[in-house]
Amino acid sequence: MKKKFTYRIATKDDVDDIRALMDLAIYELQKDFLDEKQLKAAHEHMGIDYTLIEDGTYFVILHGEGSDDETIVGCGGWGKRATLYGGSHSAGRSAELLNPKTDRARIRAMYCHPEWARNGIGSFIMDTAENAAKEAGFSKMTMGSTLAGQPLYEHYGYKVVSSAMDVSEDGTEVPILVMEKDF
Repeated sequence: MKKKFTYRIATKDDVDDIRALMDLAIYELQKDFLDEKQLKAAHEHMGIDYTLIEDGTYFVILHGEGSDDETIVGCGGWGKRATLYGGSHSAGRSAELLNPKTDRARIRAMYCHPEWARNGIGSFIMDTAENAAKEAGFSKMTMGSTLAGQPLYEHYGYKVVSSAMDVSEDGTEVPILVMEKDF
């Protein structure tokens, strides 16, 4: 029996497809949690982090691997650098490498194509990212979560430790939850 989903490490050749998927996911999957102004503001803080691709810690999730209709249906990964969330364009980034013995790896930039939502893609990304972080020696994880992602992450044992508001250039506030888990 063929697996429903497979993955591979994302490359720079995937950037256009990832960006299109992220845009759809932000607008469609967050609209029950954010108003129109917040959805637009979310793009100031969300997006592609090229460091994850360069580090080989970012994955594309595929349906129909090897077939003519192979499709990227999701993306996400983990981070071994201090940046908690956001795209390469976001303020407040740090390229500092984390220490697996003392620091928390990051779950990063999880997105699902809206037409594939509720089909196990988020769980597939979580399993893949957590296993990769464990293999790299990490025993603790953290993330900056959207409200839409909170139920999935709680299902995986993550707890909210703090909440904040990202503030866009026009003053629009977008909620972010810092969540943590120890293995």
